[in-house]
Amino acid sequence: MAQFKAHSVLPGFNLALGYTLLYLSLIVLVPLSALFFKTAALGWAGFYDIASSDRVLAALRVTFVTSFAAAVTNAVFGLVVAWVLVRYRFPGKKLVDAFVDLPFALPTAVAGITLATLYAPNGWLGQYFAAHDIKVAYTPLGIVVALTFIGLPFVVRTVQPVLADVEAEVEEAAASLGAGRWDVFRRIIFPAIYPALLTGFALAFARAIGEYGSVIFIAGNMPYISEIAPLLIVAKLEQYDYAGATAIAVLMLLISFALLLGINALQWWSSRKGAR
Repeated sequence: MAQFKAHSVLPGFNLALGYTLLYLSLIVLVPLSALFFKTAALGWAGFYDIASSDRVLAALRVTFVTSFAAAVTNAVFGLVVAWVLVRYRFPGKKLVDAFVDLPFALPTAVAGITLATLYAPNGWLGQYFAAHDIKVAYTPLGIVVALTFIGLPFVVRTVQPVLADVEAEVEEAAASLGAGRWDVFRRIIFPAIYPALLTGFALAFARAIGEYGSVIFIAGNMPYISEIAPLLIVAKLEQYDYAGATAIAVLMLLISFALLLGINALQWWSSRKGAR
């Protein structure tokens, strides 16, 4: 009896898998391993002293609070932008759609300088905020503005194709049965786009945590007030304190991984709940 050997749909799977593992090891695993090994030279006591210092804790608090605020802002307004681009036709739509990707192409340092100029107390936009005693540039609020700018495309580009796939016939059927606009959005549209929206939020949040170039020009970089953790890492490197810099980086990595793991678990739970 002839025996048939099952083949993978992808030719050369074993070779491709080997290249994939090698590539990920060189690009991701080896640098992360070196980071942990360098931090291990401090010992638990040294690592705890650095991680629990007031300046490091303040920088971490500024980093994660502003990143979360920017990601939430992008989740709300990114959904609005994606909705407008998908559901409406208007002059200049393609131009607006292209502007969404501008933060991807624009160097972050240029974005930071531009935002600091615009939102400075004497800037084009900052003067109007200053008239109401609201200071944007050189404050944590300025950090949120910069992080919102660089994170918006992640939400829009994640939600946009999913929103485009929502069938209009289902909405029309619900409307014909007496459902209002809010009911249609809450019961039909939002459950369909929620996993994508949560993914976009996670991507924007992860991008904001490690942002440096666009923030340092608008943050003011005042310790305990508007100093972010990436800036503190750079300061440690300039002082040749490599172990201290890697300790802060490891701490950021662990916190970020825990938060993203929680977000992914929430996404998995919501998708399982929606499939029932």
